Amino acid sequence: MLKVGITGGIGSGKTLVAAIFHTLGIPVYDADAAAKRLMNTSAEIREQIVRLFGNDTYRGQQLDRAVLASKVFSDPEKLKQLNQVVHPVTIRDSQDWFTKQAAPYAIKEAAIFFESGSDRYVDYMIGVTAPEALRIRRTMERNHITEEQVRERMQQQMDEAEKMRRCHFVIDNSETTSLIAQVMEIHQQILALQKNA
Repeated sequence: MLKVGITGGIGSGKTLVAAIFHTLGIPVYDADAAAKRLMNTSAEIREQIVRLFGNDTYRGQQLDRAVLASKVFSDPEKLKQLNQVVHPVTIRDSQDWFTKQAAPYAIKEAAIFFESGSDRYVDYMIGVTAPEALRIRRTMERNHITEEQVRERMQQQMDEAEKMRRCHFVIDNSETTSLIAQVMEIHQQILALQKNA
């Protein structure tokens, strides 16, 4: 079984692309959802988050995401510390998940694949790209945040063009080309690669 990663900048449409692959019967691991789950369920993560960012980051057993976001998204060093806590546990969780899949290939979707170094655990990378203005508008509408907050988060991610250069396949999600057609083409290519592996 091949391990495939899907990545792209905030608002690029990674999740939508992953959902299309999922409709084709391909298992998808959502790293963002997994990280959110693990921040609530992993004692290892919780202990380190409280130590680094304070007791107010949790309300009972649940992470207070707004409090944590207010502390890390405007401070690159604090965001780096948070990623160093969460990424290793999420990577271990995804590796365990991959071992349980039986499809010809399985996908892990994550925003910061290259930044976290988790690209080395997959065989191929798919990049999803869209123009910056469109990505900002989508994120503002989806997350109900300001343009300034979106740009703050964008600055924490690798340059979009560099990210796409590192991918084996690139999907254009500028709303001018059929996403389904692009996904189907890559799906067939990966199936062919898997047969020849």
